[in-house]
Amino acid sequence: MKKAILFGASGFVGGYLLNDLLQSDIYEEVTIVLRKPLNVQHPKLKMVLADYQNLAQNKEYLVGDDVFIALGTTKKKTPDEKEYYQIDHDYPVLAAQLTKENGAKNVSLVSAVGANAKSSIFYVRTKGETERDVIAIDFEHTQIFRPSMIMGSRAESRPLEKVFIKIFSIVNLLLIGSLNKYKGITAKNIAKAMIKAAQQTNEKIKILHWEEMIDSSK
Repeated sequence: MKKAILFGASGFVGGYLLNDLLQSDIYEEVTIVLRKPLNVQHPKLKMVLADYQNLAQNKEYLVGDDVFIALGTTKKKTPDEKEYYQIDHDYPVLAAQLTKENGAKNVSLVSAVGANAKSSIFYVRTKGETERDVIAIDFEHTQIFRPSMIMGSRAESRPLEKVFIKIFSIVNLLLIGSLNKYKGITAKNIAKAMIKAAQQTNEKIKILHWEEMIDSSK
């Protein structure tokens, strides 16, 4: 049995990941890293209260085989670009570095469709630079997940996002062939795909778009 480390357990995808990891027979221990404790109890679960600022001081607790990184923010929550970059780039890269130094073999990162380190668009460039720098850490296996619209019901209220999700439910039918990577996908399916892909590490670096994630979530 393996040990998992999850960053972003309080988020949309991270919540599904946490539930599935705890229910999985593959993992005997699940360590989650959060700023605030979650109201979750399970014999497998270990909580580490930390954030980007003090993560290095908690390195000794970041021990596992498979690392799942589902960190991120939004412009609405984090309008300052410097702070945004720290959450979306610096924190995931540091998390990957510290866990790799502790012996982790596999890392799975939630990114975004179109991620490109050379883009002039801040969001797209940030995701691309995060991918680039996590890959450079050189795990035995790295999986990058590039969803478009992440669908499903969130605990927090996001009225505008609900509108976009309804639109994507229709648009999905029109996105075929090479355009299918832009299809919306549920957070639940992303989480299932991440756990399954972590067990099928045939490639050193694997990038998964909508079709690959759907296949892996089955």
